[in-house]
Amino acid sequence: MVETKRSAKVSRISVIGNYLPRRCGIATYTTNLCNALALEIEKNSDLIVVAMDDIPEGYGYPDRVKFSVRANVQADYYWAADFLNANQYEVAILQHEFGIFGGEDGSYILHMLKALRMPVITNLHTVVREPTLGQKAIIKEIARFSDRLLVMSHKAKELLVHIYGVPEDKISFIPHGIPNASFGKPGKYNNLFGIKGRDMILTFGLLGPSKGIENMIKAMPAVIEKSPEVVYVVLGQTHPHVKEIAGDAYRHSLQQLAIQMDIQDHIIFQNQFVSDETLIQYLQSAKIYAIPYLEKEQITSGTLAYAIGVGAAIVSTSFWYAEEVLGDGRGRLVPFNDPDSMALKIIRLLENNQERDEMRSRAYQYGRSMVFKEVARGHLDLISEVWKLRRQIPGDLTVARQDRQVLDELPEIDLFHMKSITDDTGILQHATYNVPNLNHGYCTDDNARALIALCIYYSLRKDKTILPILKKYLAFLHFAFNPEKGRFRNFLSYDRRWLEDGGSEDSHARAIWALGIAVKFAPNDGIRNMAMRLFHDGLIRLEDFCSPRSWAFSVIGLDAYLNKYGGDSQVRRLRTELAEKLFRLIKDKYSEGWLWCENTITYANAKIPHAMVLAGQWIPDPEMFETGTRILEWLLQIQTAEDGHLSVIGNSGWYKRGGEKANFDQQPIEAMSLIDACIDVYVATGDIKWFQEAQRCLGWFLGRNDLNVALYDFETGGCCDGLQPDGVNENQGAESTISWLISLLKMYQVMGMHNLIADKKAIFGGDI
Repeated sequence: MVETKRSAKVSRISVIGNYLPRRCGIATYTTNLCNALALEIEKNSDLIVVAMDDIPEGYGYPDRVKFSVRANVQADYYWAADFLNANQYEVAILQHEFGIFGGEDGSYILHMLKALRMPVITNLHTVVREPTLGQKAIIKEIARFSDRLLVMSHKAKELLVHIYGVPEDKISFIPHGIPNASFGKPGKYNNLFGIKGRDMILTFGLLGPSKGIENMIKAMPAVIEKSPEVVYVVLGQTHPHVKEIAGDAYRHSLQQLAIQMDIQDHIIFQNQFVSDETLIQYLQSAKIYAIPYLEKEQITSGTLAYAIGVGAAIVSTSFWYAEEVLGDGRGRLVPFNDPDSMALKIIRLLENNQERDEMRSRAYQYGRSMVFKEVARGHLDLISEVWKLRRQIPGDLTVARQDRQVLDELPEIDLFHMKSITDDTGILQHATYNVPNLNHGYCTDDNARALIALCIYYSLRKDKTILPILKKYLAFLHFAFNPEKGRFRNFLSYDRRWLEDGGSEDSHARAIWALGIAVKFAPNDGIRNMAMRLFHDGLIRLEDFCSPRSWAFSVIGLDAYLNKYGGDSQVRRLRTELAEKLFRLIKDKYSEGWLWCENTITYANAKIPHAMVLAGQWIPDPEMFETGTRILEWLLQIQTAEDGHLSVIGNSGWYKRGGEKANFDQQPIEAMSLIDACIDVYVATGDIKWFQEAQRCLGWFLGRNDLNVALYDFETGGCCDGLQPDGVNENQGAESTISWLISLLKMYQVMGMHNLIADKKAIFGGDI
């Protein structure tokens, strides 16, 4: 084993994160850290990178990158762990930010962490003060699977201890790394940038609405009045993920603002992603470095760290990291959204050379401990510490292997048939075999289900190619809404004639369910805003409904909406009201041996206990929650054959109280409803039996059923319409195909969350 120049006797180091030429702050940071580490370890040591890809074709990485992970492909995380384990790397350093990994809140990274057989150090680039349930669970799981959490600000450590319950001794601090730049007089490279004789105010970084650059532009007239030769340079391209959704709209709005204020001659937009060398030249030329960010909760900032590193005169809004590093006279802080204060601070510094130079000197001296050479040495000392503590303790791979086995057994997600029965209007109700049947037209029920499926799919895969189809389903719901009745119509003929003024309560509620899911998972603001508008339009009639399934579908949709906008008091009240109606009906109707709210058990039955579980979890109402789980358990019990496979209630007679369960025609919608409910109970309780029940129910589609035949068609991606006494119904209609897709997507979704499951006390307010 090769000994490094520091104390760590580790010769094989792996770093996981974004890497240049990918254009983002973490890629730049990871690249610079690796370059610095390479200079500090022995020449015959091995330092490699596992890079995260956000585009299918990947990037043209340098030789140091030995493996790349497609962010939205779960299996890649296992293969990356296999690669590192097989090549006997002795430590893994993970650069973590929620947005760079696949799954909800970046949960896929847990698959890799669970499978690694080496010490793991995780550098948290983001720590949120008010995390969602998923974000909090992910950070706690990362802490569990990491030997040490690394933070770049003391505020981050405070949050991890007090908000996430991470033991203080499991957290280490190493400052944000910066290049080793010289301290000089501003304006050094003004000629190079074409601004000779002018004072530069600089902001750099990837652009997006949270940067607040509009406030700096609004501050400029007052600054120009005092310093007519001043120029404000905005250096950086639009953030790739912002550009993917909104294009360059933010940059264009800033340019238009400058024109409206008639200061365009004093503002230069440099639409470039520059090298560190060029960036340092800009920073060394700037007389003032301005940071007008809009959000308080930022625990680190590469742009601010770099500005400190060159000894820039910094004026910043008072976000957390700025408060921490600009104290003791190293910079000037201003309130958020206050262009006047920004202007006053800048004017004072421009007019007071001594004050500005003293501030710059203090910042530069503070930054000496932040240069990448020192940061790399800090990493090596930390590697030595954690490696000595765990050098002989292999990770427990049991759960990881179980996860992989389940994942390997899941079919690939195939949207081909769904697309083939979709036209410019929406998804057609029926198919003859796998050929679209135009005779029966369309319905809101199926387009709502299709919207649910594609929203979940997009949340998993971030595949923009499906957005035109997703929009068709949303547009169908918009077309279906009858504002005069306040109701969604259901059936539409192939020639686009509505066959009714208002659909059933169930179809209306199913639309609310779909719109709630769309609000939760919307790929962009346009889709979310449209879904929200329709969602709120459709709420008005819900309180008049009498169907228990309409209450259940509505509660599930309201709950999904509240995952995004939990403070909406109207929707929270409505969720509670409908859930309590359902709960009262259950308590009035069910008895020992018949845990049901009606005298006949029909279709999509698991949606009723599913709604009670979701509402009971968040109201909170423990009795409602436990009743929901008990009913779901009973539904599974009465739909289980003697040999243990799922045997759902058939629609040729249903299941009447005191009678016999109809064995056929069994419908995919019932299996889907059971899977959806089981997975959410599993997420809420952490009881593995619910995950296993979901697996068992998925097996119904794949041949583990009364006839031992598969309903899913691997060739077309469609699903047969049901089980009949003599075999499958070979038609592959919309309801069946979408029921299969939602079932499969929920399994993929939960595989991304497999270690985020709360214990039961968390349901009613305990720590997660």
